[in-house]
Amino acid sequence: AFMSSSSIVLFTASCRAVVLKVECSICCCGCECLTHFLSNMTVTEGGIANLTCRVEHNDNTSLQWSNPAQQTLFFGDKKALRDNRIELVRATSQELTISISEVTLADEGMYTCSLFTMPVKTAKAFLTVLGVPKKPEINGLTKPLLEGDQITLTCVTSGSKPAADVRWFKNEKEVKGAKEVNASGKTFTVKSSLQLLVNRHDDGVAYTCRVDHVSLTATHEETTQVLEVHYAPYVEIKHSIPAPLEGQYLKLECVPHGNPSPDPVLWTKDGGELPDLDRVIVEGRELTFMSLNKTDNGTYRCEATNHLGTSQAEYKLVVKDPNALPGPPDHALIGGIVAVVVFATLCLIIVLGRYLARHKGTYLTNEAKGADDAPDADTAIINADGNHAHAEEKKEYFI
Repeated sequence: AFMSSSSIVLFTASCRAVVLKVECSICCCGCECLTHFLSNMTVTEGGIANLTCRVEHNDNTSLQWSNPAQQTLFFGDKKALRDNRIELVRATSQELTISISEVTLADEGMYTCSLFTMPVKTAKAFLTVLGVPKKPEINGLTKPLLEGDQITLTCVTSGSKPAADVRWFKNEKEVKGAKEVNASGKTFTVKSSLQLLVNRHDDGVAYTCRVDHVSLTATHEETTQVLEVHYAPYVEIKHSIPAPLEGQYLKLECVPHGNPSPDPVLWTKDGGELPDLDRVIVEGRELTFMSLNKTDNGTYRCEATNHLGTSQAEYKLVVKDPNALPGPPDHALIGGIVAVVVFATLCLIIVLGRYLARHKGTYLTNEAKGADDAPDADTAIINADGNHAHAEEKKEYFI
């Protein structure tokens, strides 16, 4: 008796080999060994599956491949099943390799390689077929939409196995949708819905439905729809200079926003027609003053209209005399005034300080003035009054 081993090698459509190890049991001398498999293989629908069966120590016993329905595909180099997709790749006493092209979901199942000895030895491999999802479709979009409309976009993809992953993107930024998965035989149909309240900012926004799946290894399937939203216009007026002066050039531009585009626009002054059209030029959306004067003062209005509404904007023009404008501030004069104020403040502080210093002295109350020889407070007050009287008597007058 001896120990030996054999292996089955399966190749996918992407030419990646999957080696299925086969352990051989103890056999008598000269016997061939082939037992059950330990791994499976996966191939994408529409691809090619290569099935290889190898055996060691074979004494010219034939190898056979059979499908999940136990139908013989090849017995040695002899084709047994009439299927143009199944072809012989290699047939020797130690190897039998066949290929199945344009693989379908019906090809999925357990495949068996048999070695016809006594007893018969077999090795099995399960072939998994991935269903490729179809290109997604976006439903529920009508063009054009109106501002304020509520719509539901639905993305649908079918034929995936396992179920595909469907995602929504708004201008490349992912947004969340409501997902629904339904089985249909071996494959799945996946839906994802997105509810929208449309406004003017959605005009021109691209919504993309993207499908990711294990069978799409290098890319993904996606469909994009761009929203077209119609809305009433709104208008703004842009001016070329901030503070117009007599003799200057001024251009006013009426900028309407709306879909459909509100064109042309209407210019008026103080509710009436524009004056002096030789000097004031209207060209498309622009109103141009070649040389301003004070007669141009007034309120200029731009009006824009489409089938959804009308909008207007106003610009009040006040032309100023360049000679009447205040000049730039005299920084030298301002500095001189500040210096005089500081100097005057310092002088006042000095004079006040000298005055306080000269009048600084000791001040006594009436009690203190008579308290030197008085036994009590009352006597001190009387003495103080007496001293005051004497002081009045001693006053001298000089002429």
